[in-house]
Amino acid sequence: MQLTVLGCYSATPRTFNHTTSQVLQIKNHLFLIDCGEGTQVQLRRNKVKFSRIKHIFISHLHGDHFFGLVGLISTFNLLGRKTDLHIYGPKGIKEIIVLQLKYSKSWTCYNLYFHELESNKPQVLLEDDKVIVETIPLNHRVYTNGFLFKEKPGDRKLLMNEVLNYEIDKAYYKSIVKGKDILLENGDLIPNEKLTAPPKPTKSYAFCSDTAYYPIIVEQIKNATALYHEATFLESHAHLCATTLHSTAKQAAQIAQKAQVQQLILGHYSTRYDDINNFKIEAQEFFENVICAQDGLTITFD
Repeated sequence: MQLTVLGCYSATPRTFNHTTSQVLQIKNHLFLIDCGEGTQVQLRRNKVKFSRIKHIFISHLHGDHFFGLVGLISTFNLLGRKTDLHIYGPKGIKEIIVLQLKYSKSWTCYNLYFHELESNKPQVLLEDDKVIVETIPLNHRVYTNGFLFKEKPGDRKLLMNEVLNYEIDKAYYKSIVKGKDILLENGDLIPNEKLTAPPKPTKSYAFCSDTAYYPIIVEQIKNATALYHEATFLESHAHLCATTLHSTAKQAAQIAQKAQVQQLILGHYSTRYDDINNFKIEAQEFFENVICAQDGLTITFD
């Protein structure tokens, strides 16, 4: 599982700071999460292959999280894309994008599917045999979801030294790694645990931006491998959270602590701050394993 931060600042892009967008590689999927202005430039800068992006997840309809979307869709078209593109986002996103494509006469040559969201409860958006993606309802000024990306358990590991102790046909190996017990011809039942080792632990990534302090999400993101949580303000500006429905670094750390995640990644900083290291210092009073997101940062979770 690998995360590349394309942009992690709030409100407006600056010369060297970009608004929210991330790329998550998980189980051979390449997911784009949010698409702030300039995302396609950041994708090129970070050498991300456009053709691998088949699913885009938009958290909410504030401009710093989706103003780059129509440009990216148009670029895909100019590059001759033929692969389907799925976009998951709040109700209204289809109307916004289609209107721009209509009046710029920029209809795509590939299939564009919109999956509009309205539910205030977690819902599964995508599922295959390797990964599952679900919404994390958040508390912001407009309808907003975070997203939880979870690996599914892989096959168990075949212990050949044990398997060879029994007369087991190779045709059964596939079912053994799927967890099946084996019944021998003499009637003996061999428990799967004797023939296999557990699969590698699964990983998960929780993306939570934008939101006020919202402990309701703790149970859903419990024990996540990594949590990205917005930290727009430091505690010195905590009073601004009441009107903006954003969080402080301290509050993000408290969510990480309650959820017992392995790693906390902070981002969505207000551009009023010159030194983002202060966010890490503040958060570490409550949660030790903290990383401050920066544009272009890549994190690999082994």
